[in-house]
Amino acid sequence: MVRHDEDAGIALLTGRFERFDPGEGAVELDLGCGSGSFTVALARRFPQKKILAADVMIGRLRKLVRHSHRDGVENIEILRVEARVLVARMLPDRSLDRIHLLCPDPWPKERHRGNRLLCSDFTTQLHRVLKENGIFHFSSDDENYCAAVGRILEASQLFEGCDEAIADVGDLTSDFEKRWREQGKAVWHRAWKRLALPRITIGH
Repeated sequence: MVRHDEDAGIALLTGRFERFDPGEGAVELDLGCGSGSFTVALARRFPQKKILAADVMIGRLRKLVRHSHRDGVENIEILRVEARVLVARMLPDRSLDRIHLLCPDPWPKERHRGNRLLCSDFTTQLHRVLKENGIFHFSSDDENYCAAVGRILEASQLFEGCDEAIADVGDLTSDFEKRWREQGKAVWHRAWKRLALPRITIGH
């Protein structure tokens, strides 16, 4: 693979043996960050926080490196890694304050729905990596998908709706949201708060 100057600013994570520790302090993750319009805006708004930006598309991440350098943003850590691998295998327990998953592919056709990222297993991993009262922020241009995600999260009893937890980022948009809005589409945003694990009531 041809190396680009921007690659020095991207951590390549395979997920085979690595553990990725984001460190102490407030940390937010833009999962599937794309070219990073939302990421950079988030980092500029909260310079005291570490912002993780994760995607598998190297071209998009290179654009994010250039964008962050151009804007003088220094609190972003850019990761080339698959979303499921990062959340399920690599992040420590209770390491993130907030996760943003914005406008992922809704895979609307019935035969493709198994490709959707949000499922009951992934929900448990989101719960694992979020800190106490941590927030999961989701958006989609597909209203049915957004509603389905809500049903999965709330049925898990691990999260409860908490849309007010994203009021501080309501004016920040991802690359995909900008595209959909330019086409006249609506984009729905929801947020859920991490709950404590349910009490085990079976047994003695």
